[in-house]
Order: sequence, then C-alpha cells, then structure tokens
Amino acid sequence: MSFSAGSPAQLGYRMPAEWAPHRGTWLSWPHREESWPGKFGPVPGVFAEIVRQLVPHEEVHINVRDGAFEAAVRTVLRAAQVSAGNVFFHHNLTNDAWCRDHGPCFIQRRVAGKVEEAIVDWGYNAWGGKYPPFDDDDVIPTRVATEFGLPVFHPGIVMEGGSLDVNGRGTLLTTESCLLNPNRNPGLSRETIEQFLRDYLGVTHFLWLGDGIEGDDTDGHVDDLTRFVDETTVVTVVEDDPGDPNYKPLSENLERLQKMTDQDGRPLEVLTLPMPPAMYQDGQRLPASYANFYIANGIVLLPAYHPPTDEIARETLQRCFPTHRVIPLNSVDLAWGLGSFHCVTQQWPALMA
Repeated sequence: MSFSAGSPAQLGYRMPAEWAPHRGTWLSWPHREESWPGKFGPVPGVFAEIVRQLVPHEEVHINVRDGAFEAAVRTVLRAAQVSAGNVFFHHNLTNDAWCRDHGPCFIQRRVAGKVEEAIVDWGYNAWGGKYPPFDDDDVIPTRVATEFGLPVFHPGIVMEGGSLDVNGRGTLLTTESCLLNPNRNPGLSRETIEQFLRDYLGVTHFLWLGDGIEGDDTDGHVDDLTRFVDETTVVTVVEDDPGDPNYKPLSENLERLQKMTDQDGRPLEVLTLPMPPAMYQDGQRLPASYANFYIANGIVLLPAYHPPTDEIARETLQRCFPTHRVIPLNSVDLAWGLGSFHCVTQQWPALMA
C-alpha cells in the first residue's frame, strides 16, 4: 500500500529509531498523586535520578505547569546534585507524567542536504478513557511544536508512543491487544490503522504481536514486551514459570517473532530478557518488565527490580549496546504507577548532517 498524497511520509518524513543521536529527552514532571496511590513521595526523586543520568549526555526538557512548580522542581534537582546546565523547563500544563504516550513524536526528512523536523500530534485519551481528565496531555505535542516553530501534523486518531517501536528502516512493532482495542479507535480496521502509521511515520512493514503482560493498564504496550536494539535485532521478555499468567502470552509472542522478518525480508535476530519475579502492590500485579528501558546518547536506562534477574538483563543489553553504558536504576517505586523509564521519556532526535 502506498503513502497517501500530501501525507508526512509522501513529503519525505520518517520516524528515526530511538538509538539515533538525540538532541534531548522530554519529561513531564509528576504531580498526580493518585497515579501512585499512597506512594507518591519517592517518585520525584526517581525522576531526578533519571535527569541526573541524562544531563551529561543530552538536553533534558521538562514540562511543568508554571514558574512556581518549576522552582519546586529545581529544588528537587539541586538536592539530587543534578547539574542544571542541560535542563530546560517548559510551562505546559499536564494531567500526568507519562510523556512517552502524550509527548511529541518527532519525525524528520532531508531536503536539499538539510535535515528538517516536524511533530506528529496523535490523539490521546489516557489508554481508552481510563484516567480522565487528559485534555492537557492531549495538546502537549502541539504546544511543543508552537514553541519551537515546527510543523505539526494531526492524524486524527488515538495512538500512544509506548504502543509502537521502530527500527528506523521501515519496520514497526506493535500489538493487536492495544492498537485493535475498540477503546482507542472504534471502527478502524487493522489495514486502516496501518495506513495511518505509513502516512505519518513513514514505515512500510508491520510486525504484530498479541497480548501484553498482566497488570499493564495500557492494554498491552509493546514497550513492555519487545524492543528493537538495532535494525535487525529485537529483545523480548519471556517468563520461565508455566504457572505464571505471563507465560502463555509471552511464549506466543516469542513464537511470532521467530517467524518474522524485517522490511527487506531478513529474519529477525531474537534475543530474550527474563521477567523479574512477580511484584504486587496492595494486591495488584505490577507490570514490571525489563523491556521498558530507555536508549539515550551513550547510556541505556534499565529498570531494576530484583538483583539476580537485573544482572541478566543488564548483561544482555550491554552486549546489544557495546558503545553505551547500561545503567540499572531501581524502578520498584515507579512501577506502582504501572510504568517505568521508557513510559516517562520521549526522545528528541538530533538534526544530523
């Protein structure tokens, strides 16, 4: 199927892979205490540690509601000994902190030897209307585009950043359980959704997985399951315990991946990551997954939950990223919000010559 006339893809835009060089990382500073019921206290400190790890390598852009909130966040960062030189604040109202899903999706094209960027502003409805209000989050991409004078494209359908992963060469990973869920885009077929992704991200080849992990309120985001680590290699989480509810869906996803190819027909290289032991908070299974890592310039932020499995995941990813330093950071407190480092970050690709 071809790109639609006048679409970003037809204009030459594509979405770069996450490991492409970054200008920076976007965050939306946490403030919604009910997202971490009874356990919000440690969360700003976790965000401060994310910023501390990122600032030596790239800019960090943080959405805050106003000047007073910015001052409060600066105090938190100073207490965490974060260098402020690479941190930039933007007074944008947000409903919550999950910038992967509501933040700007950057696309790029090359025109006359120059790289240009634009933003795709997908619709956002807090994972099928689960957590209203979400109106402030929904307009973040356009606010960012306006501030930086960038073109912005509005597909008119709901799509979250955590629901897809690209290899930068035309292949996109996603899940049926999320993208085909009627709480996002009722009435749209798989083929129609694929056409939107072709038109707005410049992809040409689709890899569909099945169900997500237990406790994931996003209906199965792929960034808790399977991630590209280079153009032809993916890592995917597996559960070894046949009695665990995650065993069957993760085994089925692995079987699918082992039969899949990239956009050029080459079989994928499939590596596995363990799952940490089942984690619960107030009787609720948490979607703790090592697939929710974030790739930045020179480092990979790996959620850490359980030292023995943390080390297996770190070693695996270190082999995948030999020029990066894989940094395990404790994500137990963050996981009570039902997400981790990839969920709260959004990359800003650099304009490479």
